[in-house]
Amino acid sequence: MQLIKHFKDISINDKALVGSKNASLGEMYGSLSDLGIKVPNGFAVTTDAFSLFLRHNGLHEQISDQLHRLDTRNLDALTYAGGKIRASLIHSEMPPNLAEAIVGAYEALETQYGPKPDVAVRSSATAEDLPTASFAGQQDSYLNVAGTRNLIATCKLVFASLFTDRAISYREKHGIDHHEVAISVAVQKMVRSDQACSGVMFTLDTESGFRDAVLITSSYGLGENVVKGAVNPDEFFVFKPTLEKGYKPLIKKHLGSKEIKMIYAPEQLAGVYTKNVPVHTSERRQFSIDDDEALTLARYAAIIEDHYSRHAGQPHPMDIEWAKDGYTGELFIVQARPETVEARVQTTVYETFSLREHGAALADGRSVGRRIATGNARVILDPAMMYELQSGEILVTDKTDPDWEPVLKRAAAIVTNRGGRTCHAAIIAREMGIPALVGCDDATETINDGAKVTVSCADGDAGHVYAGILPFDVEKVYTDALKPTKTQIYINLSNPEQAMEASFLPADGVGLVRLEFLMANTIKAHPMALLNSNALDRATQQTLRDLTDGYASPRHFFVDKLAQGVGMIAAAYYPRPINVRFSDFKSSEYASLIGGEHFEPAEENPMIGMRGAMRYFSDDFSESFALECEALHKVRNIMGLTNVHLMIPFVRTPAEAEKVVELLASHALKSGEDGLNIYLMCEIPSNALLAEQFLQHVDGFSIGSNDLTQLALGVDREAGLESDLDERSEATRKLITMAIEACRHADKAVGICGQAPSDYQDFVDFLLEQGIDSISFDRDSLLAMKSYISDRENP
Repeated sequence: MQLIKHFKDISINDKALVGSKNASLGEMYGSLSDLGIKVPNGFAVTTDAFSLFLRHNGLHEQISDQLHRLDTRNLDALTYAGGKIRASLIHSEMPPNLAEAIVGAYEALETQYGPKPDVAVRSSATAEDLPTASFAGQQDSYLNVAGTRNLIATCKLVFASLFTDRAISYREKHGIDHHEVAISVAVQKMVRSDQACSGVMFTLDTESGFRDAVLITSSYGLGENVVKGAVNPDEFFVFKPTLEKGYKPLIKKHLGSKEIKMIYAPEQLAGVYTKNVPVHTSERRQFSIDDDEALTLARYAAIIEDHYSRHAGQPHPMDIEWAKDGYTGELFIVQARPETVEARVQTTVYETFSLREHGAALADGRSVGRRIATGNARVILDPAMMYELQSGEILVTDKTDPDWEPVLKRAAAIVTNRGGRTCHAAIIAREMGIPALVGCDDATETINDGAKVTVSCADGDAGHVYAGILPFDVEKVYTDALKPTKTQIYINLSNPEQAMEASFLPADGVGLVRLEFLMANTIKAHPMALLNSNALDRATQQTLRDLTDGYASPRHFFVDKLAQGVGMIAAAYYPRPINVRFSDFKSSEYASLIGGEHFEPAEENPMIGMRGAMRYFSDDFSESFALECEALHKVRNIMGLTNVHLMIPFVRTPAEAEKVVELLASHALKSGEDGLNIYLMCEIPSNALLAEQFLQHVDGFSIGSNDLTQLALGVDREAGLESDLDERSEATRKLITMAIEACRHADKAVGICGQAPSDYQDFVDFLLEQGIDSISFDRDSLLAMKSYISDRENP
């Protein structure tokens, strides 16, 4: 019988003796230290020790009596049985030889860390972290435990937590025999993250199952608040393939509110060793880790995933807890386990939810699970009243923790005020396959108890609770059944929040990413307003300060946000090509951005006014265009996403095309370097009429059929004068035919990214007959059109 085992003597093969958590800690401590992974030292109180504890106190029969024929659906009976078992364990004697072994192991830590080291005491059950279930949070953890007397008492608390109500219910749900589960205790030196920050990271995107990203969450203080969803943390996404090549692909940052942080309690009284305190406003407005630290953590995550994948003989996404020491600045890994939900997702089955209509938005938050649910809202402010939740209701509460699990199976959706996408509510929602909205701030105030609501997480990262029961559609497509096509099938996609999920669609790349979409929806401010904020009124200056929280300057905000938006899409499709169009706002649209009215002219007809290429070298806009170029250079050269290619919109003359291409080269964006292609939007009749001259300066055309039709026929769709004229008109087809023939003659690429192919099947027939290289479709029409083109090409 082995009662204690030190981390240095533990490997991943010791799960039966030390449980999954300890086995993983020992594996990392012994095998990954030479690769730079820092794991605080510690030891395991083994399952043999737990068995000894039960035998010494005669507890086996008491436990069996309470669990025999227990119906976990009867919540009163579950509460009674769990309480009786836990009380028996807590008040039992620790066997003298076991107590002596624990003291000896703790004294060994004192030789490394000094007298009375503060340790974390956590459960490590033998059935934790199975490939088909996650036991995260099922048992209890205790932080900042110091001294042998406290440690022994805490070990008994951890033993007892094997029989929390939530743990009993969870094992019943998954058909796990209670008597087959033993528990070990992990005793690990604390990292002083109470003086810095900590969090959780996953080696995949937790919403889509996209495998090439690391998602990092971070908040101030000890990590329990992030795990339990007590705070809305910062989020970072890092792209693994180019990270491994030495680039810095931080493709997304989101500033969380981080309202509280957990620190050490000044006095250890009655088992309370930590407390929560408010975070100062100035700290909340800054990211809790910097970009380099996020990249370092992502490298650690990739190393850990690679190690466990080799051991398992197959890809093995990981769920990892980390902490930063506030005194040394070091980053530590304090736990790693398999990710158990998205790793099992079938990526060949593409299921989309879409609302047919929208109601009044009652709450907004971070979406979990790309689904929609409807039902009556059940607002529960006190966890003691959780049992009021009825089957099929929408749970609305401040936050959930593992104690909620016996009742969460009733919920159709979960809405919380607090928490990030790695919090307890998010994990459980994914496991149950229901949508959740977390970090809403005030959902319990804005949603009335009993109200009929619709929870929609179908539109990307931001989700909403709408008033009323709204109709929605669900479409399921088996993408592996679609045949390949000779014509390249691209997707039009400008929303980075949808990119990773959409990447599973069978598209050969992205035909159009519109920078103005990112400016309007992510940056929100006019670039010249960001560069010249001191010249604006005080109210606008304050709005811009709030908008740019967490960034070194407004300029950094613009460049980083634009680069991250493009980077998310490029990473999702890497190495498939994506074509990014430089901004093509009209002056009236630019004026609608924050501060924009100070920098835009009042034009009679913005449609054919100051837009597209002529802006880029104008005195009033060239500095703004330089920011766009800087952002795209960062995507390609700093993030390593060289699958990004560029498109120039609304170029009126060949001389203008030449001038813009030279301007791009001056910003280190030169055709041919690192495989860069620069295309021209063919959307003005002159582009087709003088195609041979335009093609001397660019690598090909991307046809914008909407503008081309308006300018060919003299109609303005925004003015409502289009009548029945559309892209299928003879004039438009003639111009497109000229453009395609010119590209084929010059051996240059030609595709179309306009709306018409998504709307008109006969227009697709026309494009195929002309021999176009690629056709880009909206997301909603891509699958149907790909199937149609495949059938047409392979009759």
